[in-house]
Amino acid sequence: MTDETHENLDRLLQSGGVRLGRAQRDRLGWLVNQYGAPTLDDVSESRRNGVIILREPPSGAVAELFYRALNPGCAVVIPFSENPGFDFLKSKLTEFGTVGPCGADGPHEMWWGGIGWSKFLTATDASPLRPRIVSCYPRGGDEAASLRLRQSLERLRLDCHIEPIETQLGDGILCFEKAEFMMRMWNKYREPLLFVEADAVLREAPLLPSFLGCDVALHKWNRWEMSARTLYLGRTKGAEMLLRAWQQLAASYPAIWEGYLLDQAWSLTSSQVPLDTVWLPRSYHALKGDLGAIRATILHDQQTTTLELGPDPGFAGVVRTARRAGRTGARDAFMVMTSKAETGNGIAVILRDISASDAGAVAATVEAVTGAYAADCGGYGRLELSLCAWQDDVGAAREAAAQARYRILEIAPGQRIANDFFAAHASDDAVMTARHLFP
Repeated sequence: MTDETHENLDRLLQSGGVRLGRAQRDRLGWLVNQYGAPTLDDVSESRRNGVIILREPPSGAVAELFYRALNPGCAVVIPFSENPGFDFLKSKLTEFGTVGPCGADGPHEMWWGGIGWSKFLTATDASPLRPRIVSCYPRGGDEAASLRLRQSLERLRLDCHIEPIETQLGDGILCFEKAEFMMRMWNKYREPLLFVEADAVLREAPLLPSFLGCDVALHKWNRWEMSARTLYLGRTKGAEMLLRAWQQLAASYPAIWEGYLLDQAWSLTSSQVPLDTVWLPRSYHALKGDLGAIRATILHDQQTTTLELGPDPGFAGVVRTARRAGRTGARDAFMVMTSKAETGNGIAVILRDISASDAGAVAATVEAVTGAYAADCGGYGRLELSLCAWQDDVGAAREAAAQARYRILEIAPGQRIANDFFAAHASDDAVMTARHLFP
């Protein structure tokens, strides 16, 4: 990106009141290099190229017309994508990725997508960075599948590490065993890692994640169930945080399905660092019997109707809607901030009624809360901000905060948040404590 293009982009963002963190700004700049000049809120019906930045969710009819006007030369960026008002438009587009909030400097979740993966898939050969393929299988099990995988990697001249590991179940690998294997591989090698199951074969070199330069890349089965059968980790702090969180959760809850634990690790990591996530296309997670299996980059040796990829239909209903839209859900903390206060106490701020307010008002309130905490934390060592559309979401967020013994504050979009917001509430807490001790 030239200096002039860089300055033009900054002016456009400033004119629209769009605040992005460094990781989000870098991803947007990368998209401008790929697609062309950005525009703000361009929902006209004429076909165009370039990057379209949307600040407010279009109505159903406008979203339909906007979608029909797009072509593969367009990218759509939603800088306030934590708002569920954008979910309908996202459902019509191909979801490329998300970049998590960046604290007070970029306190929003950024979503990016478009019309199909063709533009990126044809350009992946330009990536000079090739991942190391890693895989494991139960010791003493059938080695024929891993041999087929190794042969496919040799044909593509890809570096790999495939090994048998000790397993508790004998013929199956538990989540914590896979996570521990990945942690060993992370410590052993320096290049990006791409894990695939040992029963897979590679038809083409899987260069899309390294070409996109993301922290992590994975596929969402049925658009919401995170699958650990194909998992890319770039050599970044965010990728390492995700891996460690997944390992810790798997060790604590060994009986829970690996995809759900990966989902929770992603949500936790995204709330703390600006995790740059790519949602891989189905060609990186194809199964035998898929209509598009012949064009697969990674083909897994399972039938399309398999029941082994996810939990029962009711297992993770609380996250389905949010994950289909590439965002954290109301029952997860949208953002976590920490301060230098030498206390272990935390405060949970619940922003309610976000579906009944326009995206601008919700975004402004998020910015006000994070800005106030950055200016004066009030002695609270940790802030967890949750966004809730419905009253039952508020109840769930309150229950989670109460279990952590956090101070709980409930606010609404548009509410005035002064710079001493947290200090004032800390003072109120101190007065209440004093009254309790000295009635």
